[in-house]
Amino acid sequence: MAKYNVNAVRAQRLEALGERWEFELDGDTFSLPTELPREAVARLSGLDPSDLDGLLEVLLGAEQFEKLGRHALSVQDVQALLEAYGRDTGMALGESSASTRS
Repeated sequence: MAKYNVNAVRAQRLEALGERWEFELDGDTFSLPTELPREAVARLSGLDPSDLDGLLEVLLGAEQFEKLGRHALSVQDVQALLEAYGRDTGMALGESSASTRS
């Protein structure tokens, strides 16, 4: 039986999806990782399910999160953004944690 090569499979995913998922808002471009490190999932699991700012800061990083804060962004905007992110990357950000869809 052949060994499952994590590095090869990861490389295939990243080749298909790219390293970053980008979105535009008022002419500014932002990017989210197509794969979350385990540490990010641990940080996300510690957030209150209603903490949208906490979620965005973990995903974007401090610098991009600060830049995003300069824009008027509604809860509906964030929901649509997260749905598109999940659809395009296979990442499901649930109410209490982040996971990949099966």
